[in-house]
Amino acid sequence: MNGHLNGNVIDTMERMKSSMVLCKHETSRKESEDKSRLPALEAAYTSILQELGEDTDRQGLLRTPLRAAKAMQFLTKGYHETIDDILNNAIFDEDHDEMVIVKDIDVFSLCEHHLVPFFGKVHIGYIPNKKVVGLSKLARIVEIFSRRLQVQERLTKQIAVGISEALQPKGVAVVIEASHMCMVMRGVQKMNSRTVTSTMLGVYLDDHKTREEFLTLSQKT
Repeated sequence: MNGHLNGNVIDTMERMKSSMVLCKHETSRKESEDKSRLPALEAAYTSILQELGEDTDRQGLLRTPLRAAKAMQFLTKGYHETIDDILNNAIFDEDHDEMVIVKDIDVFSLCEHHLVPFFGKVHIGYIPNKKVVGLSKLARIVEIFSRRLQVQERLTKQIAVGISEALQPKGVAVVIEASHMCMVMRGVQKMNSRTVTSTMLGVYLDDHKTREEFLTLSQKT
């Protein structure tokens, strides 16, 4: 019995070690790709500033194109990440079939229409089907999809579908509440407007009582 348990522990540790090595290799490759693309992005930002009438040789702007290029790479790093990259063996067998909710996850993204930020909170609920995930991984899944050029409607659905595909739960619910700078800084300039989107899958879509329970619990302070 002990030998069987020890074998399972060793096997799990080996899988985790292999996964960490692969993750480190992928990170190194992505960093190399980002570095190779920096000069083109820097030149593009230089051109934008010049077309706006700025003097890119003045002291305050000398390194702005490079800083902006690096910032944009960070803000869109989700293009180079997958759910498999971040789950890293953090899915566990567990005989739990009650609702799990993680709410008030901070989210920051860029509107793909104007390249200005939108930000707010994400509330996630799922009902396990004999498998649970490390809670921090839910926030990491939000990060993967939010660090891309986005619209809030698509972001909401991508988070829900990503969790559903990874865990195969009985249901997934995602609600996002966000403020969009494209409505605050420009256009209609409505300071207090917030956009709410939701995606319901599985039992959350089919059973209104389950859906109402999630919505009630996720909105409680």
